[in-house]
Amino acid sequence: MRLGFHVSTRGGYAQAARKVKQLGANAFQYFPKNPRSLALKTPDWKDAQRCAAFCTDHGIVSIAHSPYLTNVASEDAELRARTVQSLLNDLEIAEACGSLGVVVHFGVYKGADPLEGYRNAVLTLSAITSQWQGNAKLLIENQAGDSTFMGTTMEELAQIRSLSIDPHKIGFCLDTCHLFASGGWNGSPEAEWLHKAKELGVIEHLTAVHLNDSVYPSGEKRDRHARIGEGYIGEAGLSWLLNHPLMAEVPFVLETPSDADGTHRLQLERIRRLRGVGQVD
Repeated sequence: MRLGFHVSTRGGYAQAARKVKQLGANAFQYFPKNPRSLALKTPDWKDAQRCAAFCTDHGIVSIAHSPYLTNVASEDAELRARTVQSLLNDLEIAEACGSLGVVVHFGVYKGADPLEGYRNAVLTLSAITSQWQGNAKLLIENQAGDSTFMGTTMEELAQIRSLSIDPHKIGFCLDTCHLFASGGWNGSPEAEWLHKAKELGVIEHLTAVHLNDSVYPSGEKRDRHARIGEGYIGEAGLSWLLNHPLMAEVPFVLETPSDADGTHRLQLERIRRLRGVGQVD
């Protein structure tokens, strides 16, 4: 099982990977640059290469996450242009670190024509994929519905990928809290969304899962992550997802608040118990 958490890169990319191993995880997510800016970064490439080598040697996988300002669907053409350059920069860093890809939100559109938002997303993603030649993928993440009508359904995820240039350079990252908050899942096992995701090819291209519980009930469109086992999703649904055969090779990454000791150690143990591996003290 590939399981881990979001980690700071304040000490460098390689140090982040070492911290993950020290805490008994074998997957992680990180920001490749300042998460509050689209400014391009020239990283320490040797540090990135050390990260990649360490992860290869210790069987660790990683994903990067784009900055908060990233918006592929924006009605602001200048912001979209900056987003293209920023994501190409993110992909370059992720590639150097040996990461699977870069998570990017489906996008927020606040203009008058909803269809323009989808067109913007396709054009922006295509502008990136047509230039990118590496192995790291853009990983489109489903949204909670808290700030936009877009990106909450499996149909939207599948369609946005299929309409983009070079769709083989695009995968998906599924966020369980977003799925729950949007009303796409009520936390029950054998959920319809998974059958739909399989039917539409979303599961085939699923590269990572953000494993987050929810502070609020299903359908409230409020994106607030809770620690695993402390939210509304419930153990039955989480256990079903963790043990589903279609998820066997997919890394699960926590974006939840840390435990009382400042780590995610207890949540990792809880997840292993839900999957039938290990015990909680």
